[in-house]
Amino acid sequence: MNLDYSQFLMMPQELGLLAVFLLVFLYDTFMPKSTQKGLPLFATIVFGIFMILGFFPVNEGLIFGDMFQADKATWAIKNILNIGTFIVLLQAVKWANSDFVAIRRGEFYELILLTLFGMYLMISARHFLVFVIGLETASLPLATLVAFEKKHYESHEAAAKYVLTAVFSSAIMLMGLSFVYALSGGNLYFNQLATYLLGDTSMLLILALAFLIAGIGFKLSLVPFHLWTADVYQGAPTMVTSYLSVISKGSAAFAFFIILVQVFGAAYADVWQWMLYAVIVITITVGNLFAIRQRNLKRFLAFSSISQAGYIMLGVIAANAVGMASMMYYILVYIFSNLAAFGVIAVIERQTGKVTTDDYNGLFKTNPWLAFVMMLAMFSLGGIPPFAGFFSKFFIFVGAAKTGSVAIYVLVLIALINTIISLYYYLLVVKAMFIRQDECAIPALKSHWTEKAGLIICTLGIILIGLISCIYTGLSNITASLSDVFAMI
Repeated sequence: MNLDYSQFLMMPQELGLLAVFLLVFLYDTFMPKSTQKGLPLFATIVFGIFMILGFFPVNEGLIFGDMFQADKATWAIKNILNIGTFIVLLQAVKWANSDFVAIRRGEFYELILLTLFGMYLMISARHFLVFVIGLETASLPLATLVAFEKKHYESHEAAAKYVLTAVFSSAIMLMGLSFVYALSGGNLYFNQLATYLLGDTSMLLILALAFLIAGIGFKLSLVPFHLWTADVYQGAPTMVTSYLSVISKGSAAFAFFIILVQVFGAAYADVWQWMLYAVIVITITVGNLFAIRQRNLKRFLAFSSISQAGYIMLGVIAANAVGMASMMYYILVYIFSNLAAFGVIAVIERQTGKVTTDDYNGLFKTNPWLAFVMMLAMFSLGGIPPFAGFFSKFFIFVGAAKTGSVAIYVLVLIALINTIISLYYYLLVVKAMFIRQDECAIPALKSHWTEKAGLIICTLGIILIGLISCIYTGLSNITASLSDVFAMI
């Protein structure tokens, strides 16, 4: 294994993120107390500069003994996650300076950046050891973030559930990896495992794949590994919930795609294809049915995100370049749509403490701007044209249907039926804001300028991304060049 320091030049995004982390840490540690209130805005601006610089192309290749991959696809998905993280940081500025968070504001930003670094490792990993390190680096700080509001019992309960579920899911995944290690004769490289497992459909491989899907399914909130999701989303601070719902999910989905396709592609039709069929159907269906029953909006969006994870997995089941491009595009649109909804919830919760659907009755009359943004978010999440969510669902369905099998057509049909079901509960929120009336409606609220900026960015994303065709075309061109990833299918 040939290692030298020049290989770090192939990791500009990771090094840039570490530089942002150090700047935030130094500001938090050494700046005088009178300037600490400027930390949230400083962290957001520095990260924004890093996000912009991240759009410059990177060098491609395998480094550190072929354990770390730098290519256009990993570069693109990291940039997508950077966009979402920047919006979260922007929307969190006012919250981070509130009285009960101010003493720990530095830790919030440092932990967010640390989890993002772990997700970077997950995305670029081409060796299971690097992947596990990235997964744990991303997961453990998230547990701390969930428990961030230490005076709230619900936050403690949510953190305990998250940690316990994360521990068990990691143990199950590592058990699956031990089986893969045994089957390959002691190898954990993605590209070499594909050769070792070629033609192997043994019961041990099936069991290993089931364990791996269970372990990563926790990160994605796939049914039946979703039981932590609603309680954690409700108990965690809203800013943490918004980050958990989109950034964490996006990184896990991309890593899941690479592992299943590149490592287990040879066993696609015989082993994991049918496993994912079942998981996708029950994930979309259970998420939709349980979302209908929710009155707390954070729990409502928790089950909505479970259903959305099922749609994201349609890109994985396609196991082709179109499926990967559709999945990346879906994640980008989902970031803007979900963060718009959470942004509105955060503004209202911060000033009134109200988070139920009934609290939003008559919201349009008192807060027309917030009601408008929430309406766009619900329309986009539901896939109503001409908003970006419609195009993301259209492309993910097309990507899945490209495989041409009868089973996939049935799967896409079930997903389409579930999309109609989802329209019902998304429109319930719109109905509450625009049609129902309440004498005790939420009073007119004044948002902080950073919250307004975050909502404006999300609104523009929801409206424009579906209309700017070059975005999807660019992602398609990037994934079309990854012939080595799909070679084993």
